[in-house]
Amino acid sequence: MNLLRSSVASEQGFASTITLRENLPSLVEAVVDALEGHLRQRLGEQRPKPLGLATGRTMVPIYAALVARVQRWPADELEHLRRSWCSFNLDEYVGLGLADRRSFAAYMTRHLGKPLQLSPQQLHLPDGEAINPEQQAGSYAAQLQSFGGVGLQLLGLGSNGHVGFNEPPCGPEASCRVVSLSQSTRKQNVAAFGGNPSQVPSQALTLGLKEILAADEIHLIVTGSAKAEILKALLNSPCTDQLPASWLRNHARVALWADQAALNREKVPEANFS
Repeated sequence: MNLLRSSVASEQGFASTITLRENLPSLVEAVVDALEGHLRQRLGEQRPKPLGLATGRTMVPIYAALVARVQRWPADELEHLRRSWCSFNLDEYVGLGLADRRSFAAYMTRHLGKPLQLSPQQLHLPDGEAINPEQQAGSYAAQLQSFGGVGLQLLGLGSNGHVGFNEPPCGPEASCRVVSLSQSTRKQNVAAFGGNPSQVPSQALTLGLKEILAADEIHLIVTGSAKAEILKALLNSPCTDQLPASWLRNHARVALWADQAALNREKVPEANFS
């Protein structure tokens, strides 16, 4: 049996549910099952809240599988999905825009926009080329609020415990803003920059924990052995500014998805795995 799913966690537990799969492909399918169900539900809603999306290597196979899944929908449902699509991304590098393939705007166009025939106006991201980044941060937060905030938020987990680009130390009241990126985060993102950390922008625009925690539900996806140490720390940590993702503990609907390379079930005493 390669699916291990926890029961609803206790009040002290980190997540409402923990889903563990033996390998990445089976985890991706499980995540996409949940996302597809959410997208189908949105089709019947009058004014569905936007999706909250993330970037990075963790999300690449998930978006690929999601695209393949919805492209098998009946034509009328797929067209409805395209027309009604609205998403807000977590972050963008300061100084990069859609024309730069290293930007998150270009990433989203590659992985979702073009395959699903979505316009850039449907894939909202902070404007990394804004003349006044601080002003852009405020405008982006206000725009998200005007849409009613995020319904379902996807998150990855940074190697230092960041979510979005909320680097430690960071508390739950931090809102959308310009941040300086740590050396560890820049190193983590070198793949798109020719393997050279010095080429990774030193600043980014990011939604804050305030906006993230306001989402109706949060799905944290953690894969690979490189994330095992930080995930173990997260699951055993109280809420602390030194581990920004720990503040997710205060949210009522957090789903944690992990493969066995990232999560050893024996290291999660608070979860009752079946």
